[in-house]
Amino acid sequence: MSALSAMAENLKGSEIIKLAGEIKEKIANGDTIYNFTIGDFDPNIFPIPSAYQDAIINAYKAGETNYPAANGIAELRKVLAQFIAEEQGLNYSAEEFLVAGGARPLIYAAYQAVVDRGEKVLFPVPSWNNNHYTHLAHGQQIFLQTTPENNFMPTANEIKPYLSEIGLLALCSPLNPTGTVFTAEDLKPICEAIVEENKRRGDQKPVYLLYDQIYWQITHGSTKHVDPVSLCPEIKPYTIYIDGLSKSLAATGVRVGWAFGPKKLINAMKSILGHIGAWAPKAEQVASAKYLAQKEEVNVFLNAFKQEINNRLKGFYEGMQDLKEAGYPVDAIAPQAAIYLTIKFDLVGKSFNGEKLNDMKDVTSFLLNEVGLAIVPFYAFGAPDTSPWFRLSVGTSTMDDIDACFKKLNRVLAELS
Repeated sequence: MSALSAMAENLKGSEIIKLAGEIKEKIANGDTIYNFTIGDFDPNIFPIPSAYQDAIINAYKAGETNYPAANGIAELRKVLAQFIAEEQGLNYSAEEFLVAGGARPLIYAAYQAVVDRGEKVLFPVPSWNNNHYTHLAHGQQIFLQTTPENNFMPTANEIKPYLSEIGLLALCSPLNPTGTVFTAEDLKPICEAIVEENKRRGDQKPVYLLYDQIYWQITHGSTKHVDPVSLCPEIKPYTIYIDGLSKSLAATGVRVGWAFGPKKLINAMKSILGHIGAWAPKAEQVASAKYLAQKEEVNVFLNAFKQEINNRLKGFYEGMQDLKEAGYPVDAIAPQAAIYLTIKFDLVGKSFNGEKLNDMKDVTSFLLNEVGLAIVPFYAFGAPDTSPWFRLSVGTSTMDDIDACFKKLNRVLAELS
């Protein structure tokens, strides 16, 4: 007999956390580890903006330490509505925003507000945590396997066959774990298909679109961020956006995120989070409102921040291409957005010191044990366990790490047989 609920008994642990345990042990033993697993920032390399830090400190000194409003303080929601209107051309009122302690509780609340027990949720893989949120909402998961040929982004033709049977489609762009993005040509027909399906349903419960754009301000080169409502205004009643400051300001621990969308859905999410108390701290909300209103200050920080991220992504990408040109079975997708690089180590079947690499778990361990390279295999994000692709995160890397890592990687790969 189970001692816990069926939901708790069957909730799977994170593969990334398991990998983190191995890494921590190796570092404690004195090993040199290039830890590029976590979607976070080393504050010593990427501190939050100094003006933002000052605003947070001043807010605490001013006594902004009581409960915030359940949907976020009015000043911040007004600034966010103006910010999204100016930066993305999206017109939402302050009452259509919900502020919480980062993006995670907002995604959780969206699932809880939309997904009925047993209802189907469609999401592409690899992707971050949609399987866990579906489980928490007692829904049914439909995994849509994507391909490297399309930068691991789903297409309308792949999604359409499932639309008649789902209650929620969860998408993310820029995508965690790949750092790749939707183009307007790919996203617009997906939105149009959802609108058509909801017209067919009439008064029945519609398909909702969860659009996670938490990395949208970190684009590289000629990459342009696109979003559903800008491309297809008719989808607005069915779209909930997830956003925040965690990634764009290197402020993952500050915990200020927001959602915006249809007021009825936002209010339902507010009620759910109100019972959990998942608010962003009031001082941080006050500081966020003040900082985001300083457009020039924000732009100066973002431009420098993006350049530093891009320098690292380009360095790793060029290093992977050099290895590929040298004849090793590796590859990478050119950087597009976020802090991630999609890289490939097609090493199954190879041997090192007489030990054969039989599967991707062996490859992951080989890279960690022999190179000191800690990266996350795509099977941790729902891809098949045979996928040779990995996520490399640059939020904790220095430029010196790149040269040192590739010198060791080149030497070790040369010993494979």
